[in-house]
Amino acid sequence: MFGNLSDRLSQSFKQLRGRGVLTEADVDNTIGQIRRALLDADVALPVVRQFTTDVREKAYGAARSKALNPGQQVVRIVHDELVEILGGETRELHFASRGPTVFMLAGLQGAGKTTLAGKLGKWLREEGRSVLLVASDLQRPGAVHQLQVVGGRAGVGVWAPEPGDGVGDPVEVARSGLAHALESGIDVVVVDTAGRLGVDQEMMDQAIAIREAVHPHEILFVLDAMVGQDAVRTSTAFRDGVGFTGVVLSKLDGDARGGAALSVRGVTGAPVLFASTGEGLDDFERFHADRMAGRILDMGDVMTLIEQAEKRMDQAEAQKVAAKAMSGELTLDDFLSQLQQVRRLGSMKKVLGMIPGMGQMRDQLENFDEREVDRVEAIVRSMTPAERTDVSILNGSRRARIARGSGTTVTDVNGLVKRFEAAKAMMGQMGQMSGMPGMGSMPGQGGKAKQRAQQRQAAARAARVKKKARSGNPARRRQQELEALLPKDQRGGEEAQAPAGSAFGLTSAPAVPPAARPGLEDLPDDIKRMLQGR
Repeated sequence: MFGNLSDRLSQSFKQLRGRGVLTEADVDNTIGQIRRALLDADVALPVVRQFTTDVREKAYGAARSKALNPGQQVVRIVHDELVEILGGETRELHFASRGPTVFMLAGLQGAGKTTLAGKLGKWLREEGRSVLLVASDLQRPGAVHQLQVVGGRAGVGVWAPEPGDGVGDPVEVARSGLAHALESGIDVVVVDTAGRLGVDQEMMDQAIAIREAVHPHEILFVLDAMVGQDAVRTSTAFRDGVGFTGVVLSKLDGDARGGAALSVRGVTGAPVLFASTGEGLDDFERFHADRMAGRILDMGDVMTLIEQAEKRMDQAEAQKVAAKAMSGELTLDDFLSQLQQVRRLGSMKKVLGMIPGMGQMRDQLENFDEREVDRVEAIVRSMTPAERTDVSILNGSRRARIARGSGTTVTDVNGLVKRFEAAKAMMGQMGQMSGMPGMGSMPGQGGKAKQRAQQRQAAARAARVKKKARSGNPARRRQQELEALLPKDQRGGEEAQAPAGSAFGLTSAPAVPPAARPGLEDLPDDIKRMLQGR
């Protein structure tokens, strides 16, 4: 959603890079470009004015300070101001100290309230709370049935005493649902209310009546992030009519310009609590202003990626595969296992988009075909267990069979095998070095220079094995090979074992008896004191 805005902001920062001194003219030029980018993104005009005023004032200070890298200071200032207009610190939800907590959803029809009720219910259930969805949207055709289906998929209960489609009293349904939750000991009640295609008084009166009946702890205004400038009028009408304590942004995976997300906090003063990033029930996350600002400025969102990985991936399995990869024993079965775990995180475009710097590859990312992952999985699954364990047995006929079984070509199979072997070799080398490239070695193994010296010594010893004249006696030849691999000071060799002039390893001169050898007492006094550490 923020792709165009992110590109425009990144372009405005390029002219600042490499400058040793930043002038106020440079600041004004950059602020003008940021202002146009925000207006093109449908951000509300009052928000744009406040944002650019604050950035200009702080950037002037950075220009006057003659900092070493003023361009980076301006990027930091823009980041901090984006965090501020997006809501600042993440606010925690308000839960009841006793009895069930009531969350009420409000918003226009089509904003995604019913689907979001299921997402919120699943998120709360995974947080260890029991949840009940209450079907108080009795106007829209099929709304009650849709909530029942969504609740079933989310694994939470649904209170729907009325069939809907214009039949029943929504206020009474909300009241009876709360009573049922109180009797059943349910922790959280999520009330789904009716919406309209536009703001009208009848809808407001009904929402106010439901609010007075259940006294919700949180009223969540569900805002379609794709509505643009109309988000200001809609959110203001709900704020003045029903009132709300927090905002949920839906359809953040769309291709709209994203002005609603940047405007709603500045217009209403209510924080954004959640974000819906897809159609699946798992495409739902807490909204963090600093992380969203990082995405907009192409700094990535590694923290959210880590949280999702910890939540949806098998950590023990991942560590097991990592150990096998570092030891050079990675197989295609392990690769397939990891591929399936990564797919649990959602769309590959979404996952890759959280990596810092991916904005520079936006075109490649947008053109990425999600079906390519399916083709890779089909190729691996078309192999026998032996072929997955050892790809070296894949001859021409086997590769042709795999291509037919997976609906791909032999070229596709060859490409996958080649990439896998290269990755396996690289991971094995990393395991031997006991560290990542560019990060040095593990403690206790010395630095890079020491490692290179050890590698050169090993290569030299291996070369000596080939160059040294080999004995015709097999046992003697084996001994020569082993000795050549030892360091020079540890090598015995023929010289040590059989000095010149002796056929049986005995010297021609008699050995010096131990008693005749010089000892510590025979050394000068100053040398003795030095050796004794005095």
